[in-house]
Amino acid sequence: MNISAPLKTSFRHFFQVLVFSLVGTSTANAAGGHLEPLVYDIGICLFSASLLAILFARFKIPSIAAFLLAGILVGPVGFKLITDPRNIETIAELGFILLLFMIGVEIDIRKIAKSGKVIITSGILQYPLTVLFGVLVVKALIWLGFSNAFPGDYDALYFGIFIAGSSTLLVVKMFQENYELDTESGHLSLGLLVFQDIWAVIVLTLQPTFNSPELTTVLISFLGMFLLVAISYLLAKGFIAQTFKWLAKEPQMIFVASIGWCFSVVFIGSSLDLMAGAIFDLDVTLSVGSGMSALIAGMTIAALPYSRDIIAKVGIVRDFFIVLFFVGLGMSVPVLDNFIVPALAVVLAVFSLLSRQIVFFPLFYITGGDQRLAQVTSLRLAQLSEFGLVIAYLGSQLGHISSDMSGAIIFGFVMTALLTPVLYRNAHRFYGHMAPVLHRLGFKEPPVSSNELEANPEIVLLGFHRVASSLLHEISEHRPELLKKILVIDFNVQIHAAIRRLGVGVRYGDLASEQTLSHSGIEKAKVVVATISDDILRGTSNHKLVQTIRQINPDAIVISNAEQPLNAKDIYEAGADYVYMGRVNTARALEEIIERTLDGTLSDYRQEQEEKHGKSHERSEILH
Repeated sequence: MNISAPLKTSFRHFFQVLVFSLVGTSTANAAGGHLEPLVYDIGICLFSASLLAILFARFKIPSIAAFLLAGILVGPVGFKLITDPRNIETIAELGFILLLFMIGVEIDIRKIAKSGKVIITSGILQYPLTVLFGVLVVKALIWLGFSNAFPGDYDALYFGIFIAGSSTLLVVKMFQENYELDTESGHLSLGLLVFQDIWAVIVLTLQPTFNSPELTTVLISFLGMFLLVAISYLLAKGFIAQTFKWLAKEPQMIFVASIGWCFSVVFIGSSLDLMAGAIFDLDVTLSVGSGMSALIAGMTIAALPYSRDIIAKVGIVRDFFIVLFFVGLGMSVPVLDNFIVPALAVVLAVFSLLSRQIVFFPLFYITGGDQRLAQVTSLRLAQLSEFGLVIAYLGSQLGHISSDMSGAIIFGFVMTALLTPVLYRNAHRFYGHMAPVLHRLGFKEPPVSSNELEANPEIVLLGFHRVASSLLHEISEHRPELLKKILVIDFNVQIHAAIRRLGVGVRYGDLASEQTLSHSGIEKAKVVVATISDDILRGTSNHKLVQTIRQINPDAIVISNAEQPLNAKDIYEAGADYVYMGRVNTARALEEIIERTLDGTLSDYRQEQEEKHGKSHERSEILH
């Protein structure tokens, strides 16, 4: 980027004025009219990142892309507002340590043991298989004559590592915004992301040994890590747990103590060599890197009873450290004086997308997922990971990869981040186009047992989520004789066995397909209940479902649901006999609870409800 010196100076003065106005005249006066260089540079980072984040939010572009672009603009490649390599390194290192600490705090190992077969098996196999796929891709490109793009000894390995992970920040945000964290695709995505984070931890542990990958060196690295884990766990279980208990009455100190613990473990990890020499007179390299130490610090306090409070307090400043790290990464992007960096970025993005179809989708399918779940989840995980940026940052520090490869992962991340919202929204539509192709390739829909095809259900439940789960529980408690007359139609094959154990018929079916519905048993049913709200339905709506049901079975009693009052009117006009609104039913129940509270009979009301329906925490539902 060629900018004249006067223009650069003007920009620099402009940002100085803005930073001074933000930090206040008293600070400026205290410093003699000038900010300390590091304070000034951090201020420039935060200010530029905030401006771009606001602009990107307006156009619904992921904020991480704004932070990276801010780093590029204020760094040596852009306007050169920050050029001191030591300050850039300090900013990136601080963000690196605290970002990994917060990632560690949010990794709950206990939940992994409760995951299903699809998540556990896929989580164990997906990362190494994708790394292998990436290595083979690079080897093939070198064989085809593109060796100039991959001059490093570790480029193939890092390429595979980069495409093996998906972005936790982006994926979780998309599921939250669309209220789909509680869906099967949400469960599978989040479970796989946890495993990817664990694999990334293993990579971070092994990275320093890439130069000398002898078994002894690797074992010593793991020994140092396990030793730090043991020390941290013992301290956390004893002294730190008691410390947080003392601080429980002073919530403002939780954050300070958490950050103090983070850096305590970092200091211990960096001193393991000295400890081994002083105590055991051993000359070995046991020290653990600052990032891995911070991650261990987070994971050890995540197991404490106060972990929720710690996460809440630390989460307040999470974005601050994310900004510092990603802006620091942006400042490290090399000058684009050739096409290698953008070309590598495109290659990374393309093969990241392809790996989701070649590795992720078949793996999800083979381990027990149906076509739709496997395809939709694979598409929604089709972006590069921020953990890949962390690994690239450390890889460039260790001299494993060139500045071109390090810059390419940043641009590749931005490309796939921009594609993420589009892929997320259109995942079900894309699956609809791909389903016939997948079927011809051998990825078939689950078979339907003959007794279900010949069944004559009186009640058909369309879709199975929270409402249907609770409904079957109530029927099993109060009208168990109805269970054998019910048929559930849903594409989530993971829960079909549990539904059958209740004595209820269940068959695989896509509610968005009229052909599927016309051969599902609806034509013989007396009652058809649409149990899924429009917020969760994909490819159809309750209005369309009622219209289709009326065409298939004009005589059935059709019960549907609506999120908005105007929607209820349209669904009635489409032919529904009754439309229920979950929020209205909840509001009516709360109104009665409030009335019983005001007249002093709330405890009597609770006792009445528990005697009639049982205690809520003792309910045994298919979906907990």
